[in-house]
Amino acid sequence: MRLPRLYAIVDAGTLEARRLALEGFVSELAGAGITLVQYRDKLGTGERVLQNARKVAEAFRGLEATLVMNDSPELAFEAGWRAVHVGQGDARVGAARAVLGREAMVGASTHNDQQVIEADRLGADYIAIGPIFATSTKADHEPVVGLEGVRRARALTQRPLVAIGGITAENAGAVIEAGADTVAVIGALLCNDATPAEMVRRFLEAMPK
Repeated sequence: MRLPRLYAIVDAGTLEARRLALEGFVSELAGAGITLVQYRDKLGTGERVLQNARKVAEAFRGLEATLVMNDSPELAFEAGWRAVHVGQGDARVGAARAVLGREAMVGASTHNDQQVIEADRLGADYIAIGPIFATSTKADHEPVVGLEGVRRARALTQRPLVAIGGITAENAGAVIEAGADTVAVIGALLCNDATPAEMVRRFLEAMPK
């Protein structure tokens, strides 16, 4: 499996805090060429998650994009999505496949070497490592692993490696050079001096092809 360099995470809480409309944000991502996008809503009801999942799907209708549900394989299934990202406290990789099917994409969050090894053993389609740098979009984040954490994770698995946490257009190139295949970003796409589409272009220009 080969992932695109940029993985956009649409976080409901972050958008609400900045009073930004979900529809406009995801439409810009789709128009900018994003092909891997995750919807994350830590506080919303299942009904709200599904309503917003439909809005995300509508923005990417007709495009070759993979839509990933955060945390819940059950909600992914109800939304008609065949990809889910699970954390250390969420459904395990095998349980997610039991819901979505063996052909589903299942990504897993990791924060240290042992978790990377376990995610690899469980057969996650991609392994996310982080936070790479300090981040403000997740109040209860794990200790920062830095670029050295990316290098260690790269040495522990041949699966696609997604780096997340505090990544900006300025440091994204260094993260890729450290061994990540992909960078996942949330708040860095929301800047006062640029549109989300412009930020997507900045990220892509800053990273090796």
